[in-house]
Amino acid sequence: MKILIDFLPILLFFGAYKAYDIYVGTGVLMAATVVQMVLIYVIDRKLQAMHKITLALVLVFGTLTLVLHDDRFIKWKPTVLYAAMAIALAVAVWVYKKNFLKMLLGSQMELPDPVWMRLNVLWIAYSAFMSLINAYVAAYYSTEAWVNFKLWGYAFPLAFIIGQGFYISRYLKSDEPRA
Repeated sequence: MKILIDFLPILLFFGAYKAYDIYVGTGVLMAATVVQMVLIYVIDRKLQAMHKITLALVLVFGTLTLVLHDDRFIKWKPTVLYAAMAIALAVAVWVYKKNFLKMLLGSQMELPDPVWMRLNVLWIAYSAFMSLINAYVAAYYSTEAWVNFKLWGYAFPLAFIIGQGFYISRYLKSDEPRA
């Protein structure tokens, strides 16, 4: 159920874009993201900082796209989001000596500190990569190609999440007693 909630806005955006155009798709994305955040709030009783940032960026860049009738704004939103994530994680860990991933997920899983640090660095690299690749596609390809990239580009986060799962699975403690 939660995975459907995560992918719902992009799927609805893609469908609206294909049926109409980027501007209808942008409006649908904005509405779907608001609904997504309401559902997340109802389920979790809170929104994480990343949810709030995502919602704000979708609404700001979406509004600019619609008001100025310029699709460049919505195309650059993922670049800004991923760059902000990379910068925030990097500054937190290397300037403030705080690991946001551990602060965010440490209550859900116990991992050694070096593993948390490697995960944080991996997230910085992944976010920077995603920011750069979106910027490249947004700058040098058509809107049609960018929209297709947004849909099929979900292979990157899926591969990253699966790879991360395999990596941390070795370090998670089992609740079952050993025979």
